[in-house]
Formats: sequence, structure tokens, C-alpha cells
Amino acid sequence: MKKKNNPFLLKGYVSRELFCDREKEVEQLYTNVLNGIDTTLISARRMGKTGLIFRFFDHLREHDDIKSIYVDIFSSRNLDEFIKLLAEAILLEFPEKTPLGKQFLEFIKGFRPLMGYDPLSGQPQIQINYQSAQEKEYTLQGLFSFLDNQGGPVVIAIDEFQQISDYPEKNIEALLRTYTQNLKNIRFIFCGSRKAMMINIFSNVKRPFFSATQFLLLEKIDTEAYSLFIRNKFAESGIEISDEALTMVLDWSLVHTFYTQSLCNMLYYMADHTITIDLVKLACVELLKRNEPVFYQYRQLLTSAQWNFLIAIAKEGEVKQLTAQKFISRYEIGTPANARRISRSLLDKELLLEISRKKETSYRVYDVFLSRWLENEY
Repeated sequence: MKKKNNPFLLKGYVSRELFCDREKEVEQLYTNVLNGIDTTLISARRMGKTGLIFRFFDHLREHDDIKSIYVDIFSSRNLDEFIKLLAEAILLEFPEKTPLGKQFLEFIKGFRPLMGYDPLSGQPQIQINYQSAQEKEYTLQGLFSFLDNQGGPVVIAIDEFQQISDYPEKNIEALLRTYTQNLKNIRFIFCGSRKAMMINIFSNVKRPFFSATQFLLLEKIDTEAYSLFIRNKFAESGIEISDEALTMVLDWSLVHTFYTQSLCNMLYYMADHTITIDLVKLACVELLKRNEPVFYQYRQLLTSAQWNFLIAIAKEGEVKQLTAQKFISRYEIGTPANARRISRSLLDKELLLEISRKKETSYRVYDVFLSRWLENEY
């Protein structure tokens, strides 16, 4: 049987058929939208947050033909760039040749924009020049009002929302809260990968967005559901994966979506008819080898103490108490104060992942491939 295109995607969203599970999360988002509730969606990086958003947008089109807009503000540095990205996202969703797109173009002309299209991607580009801070705020309010007045519900997903905490404008949270709280037809999904920052924005009683949303924490995909998905996708191209091999795939990648997909993507490329545990081991070695330049770069950016601390975490797999004497002594970390200082730095750099569970909090190396490499090399 001739292989189909590789079904194990590493980026983007193609279709429901190539998307695994997340039915409960889709249903919760849908219920929130129907009940007028905004959502704060939090997940670790590369857990499938963006894919879930686009899967949910598909669900909206299938059931209600609800309009949806996705804007990633990770690259933004200030309110000006936030507005630019939002305007471009609206135009991308409603192209200029559509009725709504034409309305939007007429509307935005009032802000004297410079408009064009990226020569490579073809995506719209908008630049607005402002005479004052008040003009920026008026433009932002105008964009929200335009969408709110379209006569039907609109869902706006703002990805990496915690980025607004770094904007130089000190009133940005209050401004956004003021403009969003009275919108009748717009439902927001505020997404972020910096858990502590996102929780602080939406649960701190002293901040404008306090209790403004319902939280949705994106966890790992259910192991049984993921196993069935992986087995079926291989089978569709005539490839059989043994139980032992499938167990190793999920264990080695820690069922962290990007790393599981990466390993399956590699196996799909390498396999003929059968995937054995030996082939999985070869694929793991190849993945780590391909990522070595990144790992070496990590080492250059860290102090010796930080690098050794990562090695210690990787060798343990997961650590519950970073200041425990047994852990500190085994890896010659020094004192509990040293462990606290180093761990805070690595958490800020997103090289260490904090995992909060009902009864305990634990820590592991954020990048699963880096963790496996450190575990093998040292």
C-alpha cells in the first residue's frame, strides 16, 4: 500500500481527522460561548493549544456558523502592535472580496491605514499611524465595536495573551477590560502558555480581569485515546505498530503532544510495514541527533550551575522537592537557597516546567527531547 501524506502533524491544523481527541475541551469551549462566558485557556507550550483553538473553530462552523478570529500576539511589544495584529487577523478571516471584508475595509479607512500584503505568505499587512495615545485607544475600541455590531456572535481567540504584561503602556489590562466587558456579541478565549502569569492576570483581585473568565487548563491527551489514534493512523497506510512499540512511544515522549507527534512523524517516515520497539529506539536516537545543535545552544546560554541543575532534573525524570536534602546532595547542588535561585531562573527561561496536581507540585525539564538527551549524555 502506498503511504499517504504523513498524518502526524507538527504544526498547524488541517482537519478533524488528523486531530486527536480533546472532545471534552471542545465541548467546554462551546458551552462557554453559548452561555456568554469568556474562557482563559492555559497550557504548556507544544501541548496542542493552538490546534485545539482551530479544531473548536471548525466545530463552530459545523454547528452554528459562528464567526471566529484567531490572533497570536506573541510577537507584539506594545498596544500599537496589538492593534495591528488584531486588524490583520480580522482582514485575514474576512477577505476584502467578501461582503463583511468590504465593510471592514471601508470602516478601517477612517483610521488612515497603510495596507499591503506579504509577498511570500499573501497575508494582509496593516500599518496605522497615530497622533496620540488616545487615537490608539479609539482605534482598538472601534475594532471591537465593528465586530460586535455584525448582528451575530463572534469568537476571538487571543493567543499568548500574557504578552500584554510586558507592554510599556501601564493601563493596558484596564483598557482591554473596559472595552471587552460590555460587548454583547463577542466571546473571548484568552490563551497563554505562561501559567503563573495567566493565573495572576485573571485571578488576582487587584487586577482588572479578576474573575472575568472561566479557566480551562489543557492537560495531556488521554493515553487510551492517543494510543487508538496513533494505531489507526499507521494502519490507514498499512503499517502495524506493536503494543510494545506503542507503549515506548508514549512513555518516551511523556504523552506531550508535540514530542509524541514528532516521534510518530519520524516513525511514519522510517517504517515499511511494521513498527517494532527497535525501530522506535532508532527513531528516538535520530530525533535527538537532529536536535543536538539546539541543545548545545542551551548550554552556551546557561551557567554551569544551571546546566548541571537541568542534568539533575533530567536524570530524576520528575522532582517533587527541589530543595530536598537527598536531591541536593546527590547532585552536589549546594544549599536549598541555591536550588531555589537556580530553579526560579530556569522557570523564567521556560527550561523547567512546573506541574501542578491536586496533591502536589513537581518539576521536569520543559523540552522533552532535551531531557532525554541530558539523561543519555551525562
